[in-house]
Amino acid sequence: MGIVAGLDSSPDFTRIVVCDADTGAVLRQGYAPHPVESPDGGRPSDVDPQAWLLSLGEAAGGGLLEGVQAIGVSAQQNAVVPLDAQGNTVRPAMVGGDKRTQVAAADLIDALGGREAWAQAVGCVPQAAQPVTKLRWLARTEPENAQRTAVLLQAHDWLVWQLLGRPIRRTTDRGGASSTGYWSAATGAYRPDLVELALGHQAMLPEVIGPADAAGRTPEGLLISVGTGETMAAAFGLGIGLGDAVVSLGASGSVMAVHPEALVDGSGMITALADATGMHLPVVTTLNAVRTLRGAAELLGLPDLESLSELAMKSTPGAHGLVLLPYLEGERTPNLPHTAGTLAGLRRESMKAEHLARAAFEGMLCGLADALDVLRARGVEVRRVFLLGPAAELPAVQAAAPSLFGTQVVVPQPADYAAIGAARQAAWALGTSQGSLDARTPPAWQGAVAQVLEPGEELAVGQAVRQQFVAVREQTHPGAF
Repeated sequence: MGIVAGLDSSPDFTRIVVCDADTGAVLRQGYAPHPVESPDGGRPSDVDPQAWLLSLGEAAGGGLLEGVQAIGVSAQQNAVVPLDAQGNTVRPAMVGGDKRTQVAAADLIDALGGREAWAQAVGCVPQAAQPVTKLRWLARTEPENAQRTAVLLQAHDWLVWQLLGRPIRRTTDRGGASSTGYWSAATGAYRPDLVELALGHQAMLPEVIGPADAAGRTPEGLLISVGTGETMAAAFGLGIGLGDAVVSLGASGSVMAVHPEALVDGSGMITALADATGMHLPVVTTLNAVRTLRGAAELLGLPDLESLSELAMKSTPGAHGLVLLPYLEGERTPNLPHTAGTLAGLRRESMKAEHLARAAFEGMLCGLADALDVLRARGVEVRRVFLLGPAAELPAVQAAAPSLFGTQVVVPQPADYAAIGAARQAAWALGTSQGSLDARTPPAWQGAVAQVLEPGEELAVGQAVRQQFVAVREQTHPGAF
């Protein structure tokens, strides 16, 4: 079929991969940071979307896209680009999640009648980062800008629209739409009443088109696929399917799995996202993952996580009875927003640095296993777990994860899976337009190169450690789940 490109516009940079459309082999790649500065050195809450176009142009320099027949776009989720009736940005894009929108989220939950009402309406409860919450903040804080807002796009919608030369038709995909807070994965439809509830009036929303559909062609004739959010693109780039879950180890953690139907969860623990293939991608988030390890390393005076891992390996499964409930920032799963962490099982023989190090790893992984169990309890099949993030490479994580999760663990080699997923989507749209691929079946690309870890004989030991964790959790926070 030729060659295709995948473009991933993350919060900090643009990465482009050019791939063989038939096999998915990466032929060349480009990278450029966004030209964005924040006064305090952190990530800004507002970004001029032109910065995304500038880094895109830089990343594509040197003839990178020569011979490319189709482009797919993946971009950071939750970034809202408010446009006026003429298609100009009303204000900078609102990106990420920050404290200023937490009040707006609580406001919206009350306005619709509680968490259960939101879960039934759109499959998720408003969070600080979500577009619907940002619209509420905009209406309350910048009423004139809110009034001028006529069109709402997310980052990947806006980039696709720009690449196509700003046509009258604006499009999005199910994956991106499902993270807005005003589109339901269960019904496949927008809830314009929720836009009005948040913004104070109706706004034009992009048309949701199919996973294999093209958004259009550029003035030069280059095919642009529908695009999607970063989470969905990464899942598509990894090649996960039914029976697969992905555990992401960032400061906080997330667990997602492919499922044939949308899951409605009144507690708000499950966010019902759609994926990039026509299936569903329920997600459960924990607030404490790698921050648990960093906290333990600081407490023990260790310079890095590699040293913490090395120390933990000197202990044994169960950390001599030490159990860490890692709820250092409060917790979302289980819903304990105002709690703190707990260290239990202190005895004279367990008061050693290596046992605390081991308990930090086991506590983090048991917290993520709790999140996995939330999905399993709703009928989601988990036959193997993909483990993502730099911490997935640590020996202490790899030693404990298979037996604590109770399943095969796959650790893919580091790669920009979101950009690869965007390229795979471009190949799908190209093949469909040429009649060489079916709109229901994506191109069969080579899977990620990965290390596979089996629970093996350690399974019984791991499950005993897990039971020890659950017993302490139930004693400390009765009925938390």
